[in-house]
Amino acid sequence: MPSRYYSALKTMEQLENVYFPRVSQYRFCQLMIENLPKLREDIKEISMSDLKDFLESIRKHSDKIGETAMKQAQQQKTFSVALQKQNNVKFGKNMYINDRIPEESNEIVLKHAIEEEDENEEEVLSVQDLVDFSPVYRCLHIYSVLGDEETFENYYRKQRKKQARLVLQPQSNMHETVDGYRRYFTQIVGFFVVEDHILHVTQGLVTRAYTDELWNMALSKIIAVLRAHSSYCTDPDLVLELKNLIVIFADTLQGYGFPVNRLFDLLFEIRDQYNETLLKKWAGVFRDIFEEDNYSPIPIVNEEEYKIVISKFPFQDPDLEKQSFPKKFPMSQSVPHIYIQVKEFIYASLKFSESLHRSSTEIDDMLRKSTNLLLTRTLCSCLLNLIRKPHIGLTELVQIIINTTHLEQACKYLEDFITNITNISQETVHTTRLYGLSTFKDARHAAEGEIYTKLNQKIDEFVQLADYDWTMSEPDGRASGYLMDLINFLRSIFQVFTHLPGKVAQTACMSACQHLSTSLMQMLLDSELKQISMGAVQQFNLDVIQCELFASSEPVPGFQGDTLQLAFIDLRQLLDLFMVWDWSTYLADYGQPASKYLRVNPNTALTLLEKMKDTSKKNNIFAQFRKNDRDKQKLIETVVKQLRSLVNGMSQHT
Repeated sequence: MPSRYYSALKTMEQLENVYFPRVSQYRFCQLMIENLPKLREDIKEISMSDLKDFLESIRKHSDKIGETAMKQAQQQKTFSVALQKQNNVKFGKNMYINDRIPEESNEIVLKHAIEEEDENEEEVLSVQDLVDFSPVYRCLHIYSVLGDEETFENYYRKQRKKQARLVLQPQSNMHETVDGYRRYFTQIVGFFVVEDHILHVTQGLVTRAYTDELWNMALSKIIAVLRAHSSYCTDPDLVLELKNLIVIFADTLQGYGFPVNRLFDLLFEIRDQYNETLLKKWAGVFRDIFEEDNYSPIPIVNEEEYKIVISKFPFQDPDLEKQSFPKKFPMSQSVPHIYIQVKEFIYASLKFSESLHRSSTEIDDMLRKSTNLLLTRTLCSCLLNLIRKPHIGLTELVQIIINTTHLEQACKYLEDFITNITNISQETVHTTRLYGLSTFKDARHAAEGEIYTKLNQKIDEFVQLADYDWTMSEPDGRASGYLMDLINFLRSIFQVFTHLPGKVAQTACMSACQHLSTSLMQMLLDSELKQISMGAVQQFNLDVIQCELFASSEPVPGFQGDTLQLAFIDLRQLLDLFMVWDWSTYLADYGQPASKYLRVNPNTALTLLEKMKDTSKKNNIFAQFRKNDRDKQKLIETVVKQLRSLVNGMSQHT
């Protein structure tokens, strides 16, 4: 029936131009001439109604049209990739994540791709198969015959722009599922596939300038929508699926001549976000690994267990290989697990980099940068949080330091791993290095600092158990129990420290001795302590002697001479001064570089002496009715005055 409209128009044109002039004198002719415009309008309305039905139909079918076009593009890409892989193997190039795939298996891949394409050729329909475009052709033809082609063009373009705006408006929950994104893309592809078809089969209804303008408007909207909705994604798998959809979407429209560079630029933005979601996911993975570790060297009882560990982690130690079973790896179980997970992260990061139309060098650089973020930010943060946890003790901290040393050494293998999976030759690598050194160095420094802190806290716990009788007349003859327990603890912990790299053990040992010395000095000078007898000083001296013996026993190897004993030199000189009662020497040599009591501060000596002065009065140790003791009391008072004079002199100079 629609074809009759065009015939009717041709008939009316023939009547109007050929026959009506011959019979114009007849009344029926006039009536017919008057009716012609109305008939033409009726035909225009009918054809326009057909066009509206067509527009409604393609709006409904945009989804299916787009799905079909994207499916065709994906099949073509699958075939091209399979062909490329086969060619790469023939030329000795490895584009695979794992080791080289044998040529036979590549031929199988290519064969399957061809078979799959052949199978799907019958199933995948063209846009002409899905949409009947005849209403557009007829309507355009009718309006052209009637000389009103411009009206038709304007109407068509206006309606399609309205439909474009509707298509470009996403569902509010689109970001929740991959299907939401897929529907959005297929509708847009369907819209522009139809426009491309109209462009090529009609003359002037739409122009390249018009479709370019429409596409640029749409592209800006699409990018804004994707930027907003992708920012809600917290699941890396969903972000990866979105990336794959955008690539297929872009490849499909590029095949129809639409520029898509801005979409690939957007993918780089989304890639950063994808990496952020990966980093958050791997932070949880690392936390779980650290939580499950027992922080003890990995025990192995046979060759099979040994091979399992070295298959997971690149460890080489000829000395360990020579040892008989059972034996132990120096690192704990978390080390191979962390190493494996870093490689898994690199795989996951690589998945996004594929199909981004970038060179292997660029992809290699992107992988290194994302891996650096994993090391310097995520892993380092997890390590620092672990180190600061209250339940992590000294033994665990020692093991963590050992672990970081082995992880740092493994970074060179991770660099080789990235180079291999991106197919970059060693000669051309000029990309970013992995920041393993700084990452694990920071973690080690934090662990070392925590060791010093916890060691000092442990020393404080022992010192708090001290229970001196500060008024005792005679010493017990043996060192205090709390101090011997402390020294035994230090001996055992420093045996563990011998496994630490570098000078950590020496630093910890020196720090511990210095802290112990300071704590003992503070105990003597505590303002709450008002009285100290000579017997208490002698008892205190026995404890300091044990500290000095401990220091001289080389609890940690590597100290030169009496370096460690010097941690107690302030205490030693102070106690010697009081026990020998050698004030004349002290006062005479004060300020001389060769002074026997160079480390004794006058203020310190004065504080302790005044505590003993009070004791002598209250305990009647220096009884005033005995001349010998009266003389000693006078000596104390004389020394006190001289010490005060020295202290005042010091304060004036400062």
